[in-house]
Amino acid sequence: MDLAIAIAILMVALMPIVYSVSQERQICRSLYFRSVAMSIVDGEMELLRAGQWRRFAPGEHDYPVNAEAAAQLPEGRFSLSRTESRIRLEWTPANRSSGGKVVREWSLPDNP
Repeated sequence: MDLAIAIAILMVALMPIVYSVSQERQICRSLYFRSVAMSIVDGEMELLRAGQWRRFAPGEHDYPVNAEAAAQLPEGRFSLSRTESRIRLEWTPANRSSGGKVVREWSLPDNP
């Protein structure tokens, strides 16, 4: 009987710790996905700022990414929006718990 009570007390004491570790693992994974997406979006934005933005007409476009790190990301979508004065590149995950949206914007030069 004493052994059963000791095991029950141990289980009650360990349950919050197990839950906490599980939550921390999920948060760490989400932050990892976000950091990978930020790295890719920042790199692609540098390419766009270097002149590749001219390849895209005004409007919304799916943006192809060739980075090998993109294989580490969960399901999601890279998209590029261009207006006459701004360009916006973003990664939107399919699942909200996968790090959240990453967005970068840049004002186009006055004399392209």
